[in-house]
Amino acid sequence: MKVSILTATYNSSETLEACLQSIHSQTYPHLEHIIIDGGSTDGTLDVIKKYENKITKVISEPDHGIYDAMNKGLRLADGDIIGILNSDDMYADNSVIESVVRTITDNNVDSCYGDLVYVDKDDTTKIKRQWKAGEYKKEKFKTGWMPPHPAFFVKKEMYERYGYLNLDFPLAADYELMLRFLYRYGITTAYIPKILVKMRSGGTSRPGLYTVRAMIENYRAWKVNGLHPSLLTFLLKPVSKLRQFRVR
Repeated sequence: MKVSILTATYNSSETLEACLQSIHSQTYPHLEHIIIDGGSTDGTLDVIKKYENKITKVISEPDHGIYDAMNKGLRLADGDIIGILNSDDMYADNSVIESVVRTITDNNVDSCYGDLVYVDKDDTTKIKRQWKAGEYKKEKFKTGWMPPHPAFFVKKEMYERYGYLNLDFPLAADYELMLRFLYRYGITTAYIPKILVKMRSGGTSRPGLYTVRAMIENYRAWKVNGLHPSLLTFLLKPVSKLRQFRVR
């Protein structure tokens, strides 16, 4: 099976190289790598050029945010399985893609996911928090659960059948997509009980207003899919994160 890895970038010259090295050191041979750059003005394109012989396709042009960039990559991808690893992220070891392909093949499922750790942005050997996803049960979504999106791999045919990321959700398009795929349409999945991805601490998440906006988008994600959760689902989502993110 061919695997497509999509990387969205924008002015990420300081972190991109580690991301690229983690992808290009994968032992699985049937791999394509697509980079979607939002028109970077720092040294990002220079880093990409350094690895151009290992990158399948590159687009560099303005976009409407990270989810728009991901959708561009999804349309270009030729792989049977698609993973998304952005410029602040790294695969935890060089056998991640082998584990993904083996899990999907051996279990005959449409998707799979694993665990994720947040690491210090400057020293990526220091683990700050751990997101242990656990085995999938559909009802977990009602308690605020979701798998880590960078550690979520899906067959391309699922995107073709059920759609791409919904740009009406600027904060929660990944949540809406996984809710749509796993809960609404019931695509099959399997859990890989190991750390697949390292993500640098920081990013766009903010307390206060961001949390309120995100909760509103999470609610809309259920409504747009014709689902009717209780208010408890959204009150439990921050609690669910506290359980999943374990300080190390």
